Amino acid sequence: MKNKFYITTSIFYVNSVPHIGHALEMVQADVLARYYRQLGDDVFFLTGADEHGIKIVRTAEKTGKSVQALIDENTSEFKRLTEVLNISNDDFIRTSDSKRHWPSVYKIWDILNSKGDIYKGKYEGLYCAGCEAYLNQSDLVDGKCPIHKKEPDVLEEENYFFKLSKYIPRVKEMIEKNELGIVPEKRKKEILGLIKQGVEDVSISRPKENLTWGIPVEKDASQTIYVWFEALCNYISALGYGGNEKNFERYWPADIHCVGKDILRFHTLLWPAMLLAAELPLPKKVFIHGYFTSEGQKMSKSIGNVVNPFDVVEKYGAEVVRYYVLREFSSTEDGDFSAERLKERYNADLANGLGNLVSRVLTLAEKIKMNQESGIINHKIEEEIKLTKENYKKALGEIKFNEALEAVWKLISVCDEYVEKNKPWELQKNDEKKFNEVISDLLVSLKEIAILLKPFMPRTAEKILEQIKQNKKTEALFPRL
Repeated sequence: MKNKFYITTSIFYVNSVPHIGHALEMVQADVLARYYRQLGDDVFFLTGADEHGIKIVRTAEKTGKSVQALIDENTSEFKRLTEVLNISNDDFIRTSDSKRHWPSVYKIWDILNSKGDIYKGKYEGLYCAGCEAYLNQSDLVDGKCPIHKKEPDVLEEENYFFKLSKYIPRVKEMIEKNELGIVPEKRKKEILGLIKQGVEDVSISRPKENLTWGIPVEKDASQTIYVWFEALCNYISALGYGGNEKNFERYWPADIHCVGKDILRFHTLLWPAMLLAAELPLPKKVFIHGYFTSEGQKMSKSIGNVVNPFDVVEKYGAEVVRYYVLREFSSTEDGDFSAERLKERYNADLANGLGNLVSRVLTLAEKIKMNQESGIINHKIEEEIKLTKENYKKALGEIKFNEALEAVWKLISVCDEYVEKNKPWELQKNDEKKFNEVISDLLVSLKEIAILLKPFMPRTAEKILEQIKQNKKTEALFPRL
């Protein structure tokens, strides 16, 4: 049986339409899904929509829409973004789906409840509707949520609580031993620092009069399940946990959860504790990417400084956007999204780099006296291909997309130097054998480049491979802007 590989994005909160930050996470997960498929693994790739919570209700009220109409509308835009960006997800889960999602939530709740890990208590404290999260005074900056720049709500209500503190010692141990891997290392240190400060039990429901839109507690209709408790269950509900568990048995645990740093705590404290309480295996790795910023601030629907991914794709094309968001920024750090930088990258790397090499080689290849590579390859080129593959494999193993692409572009530069050094246009006139050898080397290199680019730029890779097969240039891949 093939190795399995289960990868997820976080599920996207649909109180608004997607922004470019959502595109980044989709594309990062997609590259890994495509890469492991290429290795021959049995891949399951999940994304979806988080459709409950007070913020959804408030947005619907503000826009004069019913809650159902709002989530249907916005969820359809997230689905459209997966299509526009050519994302290869196998499934799309919605938390409002009472047939697919809710049974797993109820099963987890019942298990935890039967073990005495859920109890009723009084919550007094702060709640940020923007984050859909409970906050401590120490989390605030000038009395406001540091992300949404708004004062949190002050709550005093009777809720159900989960004995999170009971499982934290074991979670800590698993993080320290990398049984629950956290990438990058600084996020691992951050979460261990939080544990050191002390982790209390967490409220996992709210009174129905305060939270009307969500999953009701099955045996207590006066309470609604806290959005984060039930949203995290999407990773197993999509696999049929609590129903037909065939896919769950095959694919769980997740190999990688791709998430943003704002939801680090939920994925590395609450979710692992829930799974330990339910006696289920923990995900193998949580990969935490950075934010796109705009003028130094996190892109946020609440702040109103978002970049519309559909507009950017319409202007530059999906392949260009995929390349830019993965090449321009370190995978785990913040980066300022800039249309000007995108254009610079396009011209330097895609038009003058990859596109120019493909054009030069395939224009000359039309004149070669054979249709396929000779099978004999220059030793230096062979070594460069081998080194590129090693660096690429290492980078993707460490989830460093920009370094994987850097390795490919280094090989493109080597090919450019090889063209300049051998001047095949001159060889064509006076040394047919050498001309054939040089072009054959370049075709082999181009083929390898295209294969390496397949997870990142699948359509571009297919176009290059098709042109190599036809042994001629059929179109310019990236005309200069």
